[in-house]
Amino acid sequence: MVAIVVAALTMLVGLSMPASAHGKTGHHPGTRSLAALLAKDGSGFDHNWNDFDITDNAVAAVLKAKPNSPVGVLADGTTPLTAFLPTDRAFQRLAESVTGKHIRTEKGVFTAVAGLGIDTVEAVLLYHVVPGATITYKQARHSDDLVLTTALDGATVRVNVLRGHKVSLVDLDTDNRNPRIVRRDLNKGNLQIAHGIDRVLRPVDLP
Repeated sequence: MVAIVVAALTMLVGLSMPASAHGKTGHHPGTRSLAALLAKDGSGFDHNWNDFDITDNAVAAVLKAKPNSPVGVLADGTTPLTAFLPTDRAFQRLAESVTGKHIRTEKGVFTAVAGLGIDTVEAVLLYHVVPGATITYKQARHSDDLVLTTALDGATVRVNVLRGHKVSLVDLDTDNRNPRIVRRDLNKGNLQIAHGIDRVLRPVDLP
């Protein structure tokens, strides 16, 4: 599994580490994993484009094809991390950008995303994971220009705070709009925390 060093980052911005994920001294954080959080909604597709059915199925597809994938860290609630989870609408936007077609169902979007290949799906998922630190939305909002190192071979994203309170993430694709956080502090109180984003982070420059 990719080893990420975040000690310096933590000292600079005061990101929560395991002992303080609850914000209370001496209160130990929970160990519910993000995989367990995603699974609560079931594995099927629905008509709610603001949840994470496609992300859930993408994680399952990668782990089925590659059981030892680093994506498996999302199922280990004892490992602290922060994930930026694309909503189903975010994946719909990605699929439309890649295929040139407006796909109207979540299942259709998932099929299009899976068609990119399991290695690509794995890479995209890892680019949304920041290992080693539990970062709340409040902390992100006070960390403008902070560079975060992801689980994808050290590839980075940059925090961009808009008008002092909205958080955007700048990825490695210079041609498309950057995602914004639209759902905050999912799984808060646990070592693994997530924030929902309205576009998929892209680890490469796509047309």
